[in-house]
Amino acid sequence: MEIKKSPTGISPKKLSNLKVVVLCVAAATTFWILNALNKDDYTTIVDFPVEFVFDQEEYMAVGKLPSSVEIEISGNGWDLLRKYFKINNTPYPIELDNPSSKAFLLTSDLKRGLSEFLAPTQLISMVNDSLEYEIDQIQTVQLTPTLDSLSYTLGKNYRLADDPTFEPKRITLSGPSSILEIFEGTFPVQLNESRISGAMSKEVSLEVPRDLEDYLSITEETIVVNLDVIGFMEGNKRLKVKKINFPRTVTLEEEDPTIMMYYLVDARFTEELKDMEFEAILDYGKRNKQDSTISVQIRPMPEYLDQVRIEPSLLNLIYEND
Repeated sequence: MEIKKSPTGISPKKLSNLKVVVLCVAAATTFWILNALNKDDYTTIVDFPVEFVFDQEEYMAVGKLPSSVEIEISGNGWDLLRKYFKINNTPYPIELDNPSSKAFLLTSDLKRGLSEFLAPTQLISMVNDSLEYEIDQIQTVQLTPTLDSLSYTLGKNYRLADDPTFEPKRITLSGPSSILEIFEGTFPVQLNESRISGAMSKEVSLEVPRDLEDYLSITEETIVVNLDVIGFMEGNKRLKVKKINFPRTVTLEEEDPTIMMYYLVDARFTEELKDMEFEAILDYGKRNKQDSTISVQIRPMPEYLDQVRIEPSLLNLIYEND
């Protein structure tokens, strides 16, 4: 009679016996594990969940709070297994009355309460000395609005006539004290305008920076920005040369030089500029002795001129023998 073999080359009888052996080993292992877990003399280290409890209307966490504390415990095998794998573990509540007064909590202060919370499991020791946290008191402050210089551009040859003004003049911001300190008393306003060439008044939305949205709230939704700008016109003048303190033995390399002044003038003062006489002052006492040159100074120099340029700005000196 021919006996068929399985695809693995093992006869059905041997395969049946192997299954019996495997089942016996599994049953014995299961029995041993169940029996072992019923014992009460096990010790292990676990991360036990904790929860910080404080008045969240008065305080706010500005960093991730510790979610567990590392402890060494002993007790029943089943109980330790549940705590190790965090099965149905209720977090231990850590109550903080004044959380902003310090930045850490000694774990030794938790030991008594945690021991009672873990019963019948026994707390042997706290692995770490402390738990660090960042919780600040919530404050409300008044900040001065300032225009973000990167949020706008002016047209060519235009300048701000004065500092921008805002309506309202103050911005109310609430949040953790350490976050509010970042602003240093001012709040940047985004105008989002380019090539401004005239006076303007614009209402813009107020928003806190995206990376601080979870911490801050702002009372005012919008603010009006008022700008007064002035235009500058390009111009040039030929200057009258005036020499001061020149000895008889010193002359200019070019005795009658043509000196030009190029400038931008505040458009509001163009008429006043027409009647003004400018001089190119050459003061021998301010010469450069090393290279025998003298720099050109302009008089007068009114405040309504900008980007003043002189050509040439230096002249060469010639020294004659007595």
